[in-house]
Amino acid sequence: MSQASGIPNLNTLRGSLRPGGRGRGRGRGATSEDTSNEDSTESKDTIVQQTDNDASVSRMSAVEVGYLEDEFAKPLLQGNVARRYPIINRGTYVRTTAIDLLVDKFLATYPEHKKQIISLGAGSDTRYFRITSNKPSVSLVYHELDFQSNTTQKVAAIQRSTKLLKAVQSLLPSSSDLVFSVDDGSLHSPTYNIHPLDLRTLISESSIPALPNLNSSLPTLILSECCLIYLTPTHADAILNTLTRTLVPAPTPVSIIIYEPIHPHDAFGRVMVSNLAARGIVLQTLNRYSSRTRQKARLRAAAFSSRQMAADVDFIWERWVSNAEKDRVAGLEMLDEIEEWRLLAQHYCVTWGWRDGDSVGSNVFNKAWEDVLGQERDDEVNLA
Repeated sequence: MSQASGIPNLNTLRGSLRPGGRGRGRGRGATSEDTSNEDSTESKDTIVQQTDNDASVSRMSAVEVGYLEDEFAKPLLQGNVARRYPIINRGTYVRTTAIDLLVDKFLATYPEHKKQIISLGAGSDTRYFRITSNKPSVSLVYHELDFQSNTTQKVAAIQRSTKLLKAVQSLLPSSSDLVFSVDDGSLHSPTYNIHPLDLRTLISESSIPALPNLNSSLPTLILSECCLIYLTPTHADAILNTLTRTLVPAPTPVSIIIYEPIHPHDAFGRVMVSNLAARGIVLQTLNRYSSRTRQKARLRAAAFSSRQMAADVDFIWERWVSNAEKDRVAGLEMLDEIEEWRLLAQHYCVTWGWRDGDSVGSNVFNKAWEDVLGQERDDEVNLA
């Protein structure tokens, strides 16, 4: 699965963002599990794989305008940059900086202890390269899991880019080598690993493929940015169970950060779903995990038992971003659709939950995120 920071493609929603726009009255059918049978699995997988280009273009657009600093975005970009609308650029900015904040706090807590990150559907994501650039002394093992078609492109980009290759090599122990395989799209090292893997192979705990250099005893942060949402709820839940009970079992501290759209049943949500369906994209877990409340309950059921928190992008923009930074971002380009921005931002959610251990130093996530604000008010009463 591929991270889809540009999904839904909200450029197509302009003119229908307001409640009462063109989406009013559309049904919910496009988000149901039943629609997953309409096309072949292969064709749907291809559509999902291609969403990585949306993510890459949106990130590069935000970089070129000045929202983000990311020297690694361009070497990983496939194709040309299409300038996104200001409302999309701001959304990309908030999503990226919110997840960066949570990741940075994790890495800064007990810095003397080695840590691990597993990124699901990483695609062309640049987070590992940015970490190595900004934190050259960090002790970290990083894993990316994605379809082979996407990992092959990324491995090839690393091999042809001096900038990317230098970033990968910077954390390597002096006696270690990178093991590339362009044929199957893999890269293995003690610090950075790219695994060509269909996540559905993790559904059964009895048939888990080999994941070189994955360490089940390291405090581990799992990232899922619009990734699990392309799976059926049954499969997505099974993968989380495999991750928390087999790959990183208790008492090892483990956490997850999930970024996904929510609220598909109001006027805006129906437009969002309809536009995606027109592109052949079905967000299969969106009905079941349609709110912050349901997203937190999902993590609780998946053994992230210490705590679960959530915040929509509107809350993050208002409460996490400083006034000075808001002024800087506002000055980059004109954004006069404030009502539309808030509506869009309230339909995207960052959820994070964790399971800490009992030993000294194993309360890494409680300590890392103790001062991070979430929205405590439920946004859905009936969880039946």
